[in-house]
Order: sequence, then C-alpha cells, then structure tokens
Amino acid sequence: MASLFLATSVPKFSRFNALFTRNPWSSRVFLHVRYIQASSKQEASGACDKAAEAAKKGANAAKGVGQDMKNEAASVAENAAQKTKDAAGKVSETAQEITEKAKQTVQDAWGSVKDTTQKIKDTVVGKAEESKDSVKETANKIKRNVNT
Repeated sequence: MASLFLATSVPKFSRFNALFTRNPWSSRVFLHVRYIQASSKQEASGACDKAAEAAKKGANAAKGVGQDMKNEAASVAENAAQKTKDAAGKVSETAQEITEKAKQTVQDAWGSVKDTTQKIKDTVVGKAEESKDSVKETANKIKRNVNT
C-alpha cells in the first residue's frame, strides 16, 4: 500500500512521474522514473484563469467607478433641486415683503389724504363761519345806518 501511495503522490508534487514496482519472485523493488514535461495546455489554462480573474477585477472596478459616478450625479441633482427650492422660498418671501411695503405705502398715502381733506374742511368751514359772521356784522351795520 505504501508503494501505491508514493506512486500516486509523487506526480502531484513534482514534474517527475515515478512508479515503484515489485517483482513477486524477488525481494527487489525497482523505481522507474521518467520526466514529464509541462504541457502548453496547462500553461494556457492557467493564463486563461489569470486573465479571467483580471477581467473580473477590472469589471468590478469599472462597476465601482460607475456606481460612484451615479451617486455623485444624484448628489449634484439633489443639491440643485434644494437650491432651487431655497431660491423659490426666497422669491416668495421677497414678494411678501414688497406686498407689505406697498400696502403700508398706500395706507400712509390714504392717511395723508384724509388729514389734508380734514384740514381743508376745517379751513373752509372756518372761513365760511368768518364770512358768515362778517356778513352778519355788515348787515347789522347797514340796519343801524338805515335806522338812524
């Protein structure tokens, strides 16, 4: 059994193929050794495996770069959308401020018109009363002059 183990394990560990044989009529053991040359098919298979592994690594790296680019583009788009929302909010706030200022200006102008109108009314009424009093005095003077 030991000879069978050695005969099967030697080809796995080296480039030599060894075979132990024993002659049943003799106690001698013969060792036949022959050199096995590595075939180009095995080398090509190994190279192909290495190339496939390199291609997989390259594809994974490209996939990672693509994912990074996708994430970056999504981030940029999200930032742009947020800035647009912020700008729209600012425009709305500015429009409200302008509306409030215009409303205040109109109220101030209306107040000024009311005050001016009241002053004119007071002045006209005052002048009318003065004129009325003046007319009464003149009328009284005329009556006195006529009666005298």
